[in-house]
Amino acid sequence: MPRVYIGVGSNHQRAYNIQAAVRELGACFGALTLSSVYESRAVGSAQGHFYNLVIGLNTTIPLAALRQRLHQIEQACGRVRGGTSGGRYPLDLDLLLYGDYVGPVNDRFVPRPDIEQYAFVLCPLAEIAGEARHPQRGERYRTLWQRFDKRRQPLRRVPLALDDVAARPQRAHPRRVGLTQVVGAAG
Repeated sequence: MPRVYIGVGSNHQRAYNIQAAVRELGACFGALTLSSVYESRAVGSAQGHFYNLVIGLNTTIPLAALRQRLHQIEQACGRVRGGTSGGRYPLDLDLLLYGDYVGPVNDRFVPRPDIEQYAFVLCPLAEIAGEARHPQRGERYRTLWQRFDKRRQPLRRVPLALDDVAARPQRAHPRRVGLTQVVGAAG
């Protein structure tokens, strides 16, 4: 069963949509590992500030079907693909990693290049999967985060309570939501 990591972001009704995503992903996939939630500036055509986190889960769902399910969850939260969003993204679910798979998934590539490009992806990924290795580079995510220039993309940890949102019957660590210390100060 592959370990999957999903980047979650929202810049419109941020807390509500992040909580909705966690609730829906928990209902679909069961036990989730959640990073802290971080606020970051928008990148590209998006507006405002985003809330971001990374979610880890195990699934037997094939890769293409998983990506389709993520799109359905985005759509249920008001995401419009292919149209003008006015820079608003109620919910963005990015498939970052699917086990050790390396290759295309429709119009995207896994592992997502965003992992090494954006603090709002790498920091929370290193938080919950610091000892895991990038399937192409072979380096630990913790090491990649330690080397990342954190001044370029400041992050602020957000005290968004997600404990009551997703039921997680088993925990690999005593605390996965909101309070885990991150390797390297996030700012």
